[in-house]
Amino acid sequence: MRNLIKVIAVIWLFSNNCFAESTLLATISLDEATKQIIEGTYNKVLGAQTEIIDGKEVHIIKVLTPDGRIQYYKIDAETGQLVS
Repeated sequence: MRNLIKVIAVIWLFSNNCFAESTLLATISLDEATKQIIEGTYNKVLGAQTEIIDGKEVHIIKVLTPDGRIQYYKIDAETGQLVS
């Protein structure tokens, strides 16, 4: 009986941790944000990563513009909007 209670407690704790982590997932994925930046342009993506800035998830996409400049775009992971 004690083992059963322990198993139920572990499952309950684990399921709460999974739920908490899933609520932190971005609304817009890094892949979607990257596609949003290059859509309709001739920019070449050099790199992309997600960082926490001021407590928010922000996708940072590094692109090479057609004129040879490197430009960084910051996309709010929750809203999908450009961040200045």
